[in-house]
Amino acid sequence: MATDPRPDLVLTRLGAEARPLSEWLTTFHLATVVLDPYTNESSWVLPTARRILDALRGSDARVNFLVTADEDDTRAFVGPLADEFLVFSDPDRLAVKALGLETLPAFVFIRVDCTVPAAAEGWDPVAWRGVAEAISEVTAWRVPDIPAPTDPGAFHGTPALG
Repeated sequence: MATDPRPDLVLTRLGAEARPLSEWLTTFHLATVVLDPYTNESSWVLPTARRILDALRGSDARVNFLVTADEDDTRAFVGPLADEFLVFSDPDRLAVKALGLETLPAFVFIRVDCTVPAAAEGWDPVAWRGVAEAISEVTAWRVPDIPAPTDPGAFHGTPALG
């Protein structure tokens, strides 16, 4: 079950200096998809995650990927998405631990006050839609279609801590 992270949790953006979570939340909430590039399950949901985050891009939530790998493996996994989205690298899974995640992939909504009002673990379209609805309610934005016809069937996911 997801937990509220500490404001001093450090997130490392690809190709940039690491910063505490509180600095990423000064103006916008975070709509975060957490992926493990070493599992099939995260690769199965990557196109769906891209579609969902793209639909939320204009909201008052900073859409992003958090990938449990070093910078090189993160870049290899997300490919050109690194140029389209904010991408964080979490090789030691410190952010995953701080968020209390047990299963990946995951979709997490982090408000500017460092609370997590909604999170979904594994690929459960109904739960992911609930996270999108929470984001949309807070940001007065449209809820993306979840599931879409091209999305994979529901699956449990893999252990978040490897």
